[in-house]
Amino acid sequence: MQQIINFVIRNKTSLLFLLLFFVSIALTIQSHSYHKSKFINSANFFTGGIYESANNVSNYFDLKTQNEILVEENNKLRSQILNREDSTIVSTSIMDTTTYNGRYKIQTAKIINNNYSASKNYLTLNKGEKHGFKEDLAVITSKGIVGIIDNTSNGYSRVLSILNTKSRINAQLKSSNHIGSLVWNAKSSAKGQLTDISKFAPVKQGDTIVTGGESSIFPQGIPIGIVDNFVLDISGDTYTIDVKLFNDMTNLSHVYIIENLDAEEIKQLENPGNE
Repeated sequence: MQQIINFVIRNKTSLLFLLLFFVSIALTIQSHSYHKSKFINSANFFTGGIYESANNVSNYFDLKTQNEILVEENNKLRSQILNREDSTIVSTSIMDTTTYNGRYKIQTAKIINNNYSASKNYLTLNKGEKHGFKEDLAVITSKGIVGIIDNTSNGYSRVLSILNTKSRINAQLKSSNHIGSLVWNAKSSAKGQLTDISKFAPVKQGDTIVTGGESSIFPQGIPIGIVDNFVLDISGDTYTIDVKLFNDMTNLSHVYIIENLDAEEIKQLENPGNE
């Protein structure tokens, strides 16, 4: 302990300089949007490589689980093919997984870092701008939604997780089409909260919650979870619903990235500046 104190005393000038230097850099980045953007992109580049290396090791021991997930999804795809009214067009439509309903482009990516224990959680993907990824693309798995891409570098993307208090996603009761917003209260990684649901909605435990039709990011009908519990708000006009998520947000690997090809047109039409 005495040696540490002596070291600090001998080098107090240099240590004070370094402290002030890093504080000044932090203040510069925080107060200028351009510097902040460059810093985040650079951080994504360097940390992305580290995350990917560490993830490769852990994934080696998770191959059995991932194979089971792929088998499950293949079974779902086969079921869709067999249940099509016109099975003669299977080879030209269902097997083309790059588009969905003609409006959406679908790509795949791998999660190389996943945070779920803080109040503002993010995920990192192993693909970025050079793969066509950009902000405001939906991220899902075969079981349900994961989040929205909110930042990209050349080779990596950051995802705003649904386990983030900043997240707000248009959602609805599948049985009645009542619309609300999926948020997160930071209490459990297994549950989200559906707010602003009318008190006249016929809510019951076990009801399915899916993405709503008022989003330009998510297609309507993507699974989210089931109703676990619900209470009337203080105002007595709306419900707050605890939603048990279909995804285990603590155990994610491969994801689908969905791009709404009409998103820019919709944004321009809804922009008040165009009136």
